[in-house]
Parts: sequence; structure tokens; C-alpha cells
Amino acid sequence: MTKLSILDQSPIISGHNPVEAIAATVELAQLADQLGYERYWLAEHHGLNALADPCPEILLARLGSVTKHIRIGTGGILLPYYSPFKVAEQFRMLEALFPGRLDLGIGRAPGGDMRTAQAVMGSTTGGSYNAAEFFPQQVMELIAHLDGVIPPDHPHAGVVLQPQCSADDKGGAPQIWVLGSSDYGGAMAAHLGLRFAFAHFINAYGGAPVAQAYRDEFKPTPHADQTRGAVTPVPYSAVAVFAIAAETQAQADELATSVDVRRVQMAYGINAPIATVEEAKTRAAHFNERDRAIIERERPRAVVGTPDKVAARIREVQAEFAADEVVVLGVAASYKARLKSYELLAREFELKSR
Repeated sequence: MTKLSILDQSPIISGHNPVEAIAATVELAQLADQLGYERYWLAEHHGLNALADPCPEILLARLGSVTKHIRIGTGGILLPYYSPFKVAEQFRMLEALFPGRLDLGIGRAPGGDMRTAQAVMGSTTGGSYNAAEFFPQQVMELIAHLDGVIPPDHPHAGVVLQPQCSADDKGGAPQIWVLGSSDYGGAMAAHLGLRFAFAHFINAYGGAPVAQAYRDEFKPTPHADQTRGAVTPVPYSAVAVFAIAAETQAQADELATSVDVRRVQMAYGINAPIATVEEAKTRAAHFNERDRAIIERERPRAVVGTPDKVAARIREVQAEFAADEVVVLGVAASYKARLKSYELLAREFELKSR
């Protein structure tokens, strides 16, 4: 049986506010828990009128309190903004609250424009977002803090990280996942012995070789099977796919019109909420040749259709990536349609309801 999970960006649909978007996330997480989805991940974005969640580590506490079985986590925390020690504290706390259910997905993208990135960093002097330069070191520090293996010569050696775990406690750390849409993330995950999720919804081309290289080059961390779980002793991967399912192809295509508008807006740097179907149809009527070219270029990033069609394509992508799991991102033109999409997919994949 395919392990199916959810990535939620907490979309803000036109006519709704961010508070309502967060409430919709809570509702969807509860439904996913009941339907039998494996994981529920929250994305981190800043300064975007279409996406409501800049601090998934806080929202996770809410989701954990209203769900019982599903794993919860981030897809992901943008680590270059933060101290690895502080992130380790946050997720050790979440693990203490919801033991055995936490995933810490990490990424290096800024999650917004560069001016917003400087605001998140607290920079008033034009400091740059140096993700590529420091990210691997930050990830190694995060692993060391979570698994309690800080080298004695490290500047932070001896610093107490709370909540503390006993030496034989194997459940005191979340699973760490590296998220990526290029060979960079896959190579780093393989080198550090971490789980890897490829963002097909960002990059629909060339991901399968990246996933294969991850498995071929995977190097387990020494004694990985004896740590608290941050690392993994064997390669383990997921592929994240954008998908919208509806009862008919016509309904799915109608919902996808809002996605088309969103793609065009992003290409032009327009910071706006997700369009409703009615708004999307109006705007689509005025698309020019360049707009239509943008839509055609981006269409491979999404799977849209009836449940059987969407499930068939998801299985194809999973096979191409030899992925252990599939994470589904669904941004629809209404919260009701989004709920329905995940219900249809759960039925099509025969997930076991709880």
C-alpha cells in the first residue's frame, strides 16, 4: 500500500483572511488523521498574501493537540534563518508533547523575496541570505544537538538542551528530512545519513536521477541505529507532488484554473491571494500568448483530474523516484474542494481510516 502524506501551505483564498486559512489547516489535519494519511507537514513562507503560515513550529503544537495518530512536521523549517540550537529546543519540546510523531523537514530557500528575507533575519544593513554557504554546517549542528552527539571540542559542548532525554531514550528526537528540488539536497541528505524528500511540485524535471543518486551515495552515520532517530540507518525518500482530484474531469479542470492564475501571478511577481474559480475564469479570459506559455511550461508540476487519473499518475511518479512515500500538496480554489480532493484520494488509495 502506498504511504500517502500531506504538505499544507495554508493557502489564503480570495475572500478569506489568514485566520480562516489557519483554521482550514487545522480542519484538514483532523480529517487527514481520520482518513489514514501518514504525515501532515506544514510549509514556512514569509510575506506572501497567498500563504498564511510563517511559523509552522507554533502551528504544529495546535495540530498535535487535535490529532491522535498522524505524524506531524515541517516541510520545512528554513534553517538558514535560525540557530540550530534553538530549532533543536523547539522540536525536542514538540517531541516531548507528542512523542514519536514529529518530523523536522528542513530547507534552505528563503520562502519569500530578498527584502522579506532581510526582515526575517533582522538585517537593516542589506545582509545577504547565505543559505548555500552555511546550510550544511547548520544541519550537522542540528543533528548533533538532537541526537546528543556534540563533539567535546565544539564551542557549544556542555550546553544543556531542554527538554533533556535520558541516554537510552530513543524517542527524544524528531525524524530529520532534507527537502530539495535539485541535486544539492539529495547529495547532502545522502552524505549526512538523513531522509530526503524531492519537491516534484517545484521541479518536475530531472528529479528521478537525483533520488537514485541519493540512494546510491547514501552513507549511514556511524551508529545511526542507536541514535534517538534524527538520522536514519538506511536511505529513505519521499516525493512531493501537487495534485487536485475532483469527481469529474471538468470539475478538476475548473479548479485548476485558479492554479494557472497563481502560476502567472508568480511569474510576474504579483503578490495576491489564491483566486476563486470565478475570479480565475475572468482573468483567464484575458491571458495573452506569454501567459499561456507560462501555464503550459508549469503544467507538468501538477496532477489534475478524477481520482483514478490522479492516483495513476502519482503511482507513476512514485515508481520513477522509487520513493518510499508520496507527499501530496493540494491548493484548490476553495477549502471545501481541497477537503474533498484529499477525501477522494484517500478512498482511491484505500487508506485505512482511524
